Amino acid sequence: MEFVSIIMGSKSDYSTMKVTAETLEKFGVKYELIISSAHRTPERTKKYVQDAENRGAKVFIAGAGMAAHLAGAIASITTKPVIGVPLDASLNGQDALLSTVQMPGGMPVATVAIGKAGAKNSAYLAIQILSLNNKELAEKLKEDRFLQVQKVEHDSKEIEVLL
Repeated sequence: MEFVSIIMGSKSDYSTMKVTAETLEKFGVKYELIISSAHRTPERTKKYVQDAENRGAKVFIAGAGMAAHLAGAIASITTKPVIGVPLDASLNGQDALLSTVQMPGGMPVATVAIGKAGAKNSAYLAIQILSLNNKELAEKLKEDRFLQVQKVEHDSKEIEVLL
């Protein structure tokens, strides 16, 4: 069974990372969600990633704050795509952003924005990856983009003033 794995470093990350889960649900994408820390439970993280990959995980999404080594640790275990979501645990998330994005060559982590916007975009990026081999999912993405355009145009018409 194909699914996306969402891993967060601590329970406090859930309020942000649930946005990832909600977005995947909106598109009907199956997912797992767990807490596992790169620093506190490295063996648990390694075992889970290997097991999830064997069971059909196609994309891993990692949300972590502060030192934010989780996405990099996952990328060192799997060759599947890893998406890092920097979380605002301290320093407005800047520390997590730099920790997530600064990976050595050959060990990529696709890094999205800090916080809830990044959590949402991590799901969209995972869906885009899955849609490469799933025409139905690709069509859902196109429809979603169309609806986003319609919403902007509708919202503008409600308030716009033109000369």
